[in-house]
Amino acid sequence: MVGTGQGKLRAIVTSSSVVTSMSFASLGLIDPLLRTLDGLGYATPTPVQAQAIPPILKGQDLMAAAQTGTGKTAGFALPLLQRLMMEGPVVASNSVRALVLVPTRELAEQVQQSFLTYGQNLPLRSYAVYGGVSINPQMMKLRKGLDVLVATPGRLLDLYRQNAVKFNQLQVLVLDEADRMLDLGFARELQDVFAALPKKRQTLLFSATFSEAIRAMAGEMLHDPLSISVSPRNAAAKSVKQWLIPVDKKRKSELFLHLYQSKRWSQALVFVKTRKGVDELEGELQRHGISADAIHGDKPQATRLRALQRFKDGEVKVLVATDVAARGLDIDDMPLVVNFDLPIVAEDYVHRIGRTGRAGATGQAVSLVCADEVQLLSAIETLTQQVLQRIDEPDFIPDHRVPQTLPGGQVVKKPKKAKKPKVVGGGKSASLGRWLESAEPAAPAVKAVRKVPSFGGKPAKGGRKP
Repeated sequence: MVGTGQGKLRAIVTSSSVVTSMSFASLGLIDPLLRTLDGLGYATPTPVQAQAIPPILKGQDLMAAAQTGTGKTAGFALPLLQRLMMEGPVVASNSVRALVLVPTRELAEQVQQSFLTYGQNLPLRSYAVYGGVSINPQMMKLRKGLDVLVATPGRLLDLYRQNAVKFNQLQVLVLDEADRMLDLGFARELQDVFAALPKKRQTLLFSATFSEAIRAMAGEMLHDPLSISVSPRNAAAKSVKQWLIPVDKKRKSELFLHLYQSKRWSQALVFVKTRKGVDELEGELQRHGISADAIHGDKPQATRLRALQRFKDGEVKVLVATDVAARGLDIDDMPLVVNFDLPIVAEDYVHRIGRTGRAGATGQAVSLVCADEVQLLSAIETLTQQVLQRIDEPDFIPDHRVPQTLPGGQVVKKPKKAKKPKVVGGGKSASLGRWLESAEPAAPAVKAVRKVPSFGGKPAKGGRKP
């Protein structure tokens, strides 16, 4: 396998609009995988698959810019399964041959399911480990050894420190959604994991963005990597109709209930900024007779998986979630995404609305925006290079109007009011007047800047360990 170290990036930049005429057979995949893909109805590789599969099969280190929903999981899972099938010894007890690191529990389950699906005709074992559930069954599963282990960083370190997992047979490391792992404060955990891995291995890094922190990580962990970019970071699916409705913050719940009932929405995935907000909206919906469930970081993993399954089965009409669900949820025929609150990180908007309009289907994404979210709106519109259409709901015209934005995400600022002349000798009444004017200062604008810890530094405050 290829060793790690410093190396120059060799770039292949491919537009996401390029339609490849390749077949999966032309990429060099073996017959068992081709039969599986044929059974799944996969006829033509996506751009990321066409660009990633050949170099991965050759043992090349890879640094790929790819959004969720582009087929990137198959882009690394298919060649990885083939290499494990064709090369290397039988896996030993407590050992793993390939390690896939992911930021969230939901994504771990999704990636693991992909390996099970693509490897259904291969005699390989795979498993996913993450926090929030008992560690004992995971330790038992590792005793027989695994060909592929999908893991969140925190739980992987717990298993390693208890000698439940060994890396002496590791051949391939995959970092999936590396940018999100740094966003969640996993820089320190990633360093500890890297220190435990063998130097000689193939390393694949997939990220939505190539920030300085990601490039620093690549420089340390990858050897002479090939760099590919198949989808710009601001790519929002063209199959998703997007618009926003201005509303006062205190009336958001009322507006959502009105829209759900008047528009006769069948199902909706609703993103709320905080865990408390998720619980409050879930309760409000249930009080109005709407079947709703919720997913956020404080809920046990079994509860989260059950809520997701009920939503997929149609038992639940509204699934309310924090951004923990923005990546890693793969729901067929998801018709509608509602941004109850705008995300703090603009890129998460793209991931949120990417839950609908998948695999050629159409979808809708509506955002309920209040005045103090205008800077977040501006950051989203700058990122996506489009100004979202505004549609007023007649009975919900906000008292605090959302400032207009211009192409490029600029906010149209109102002209400053002329300052009142100072009152000289006004005594107590003048002092009281000034105190009243300053008693409720305007809320500071939220600066929508993505905070990514520099690789090797301390983890970001508030980083969550799945």
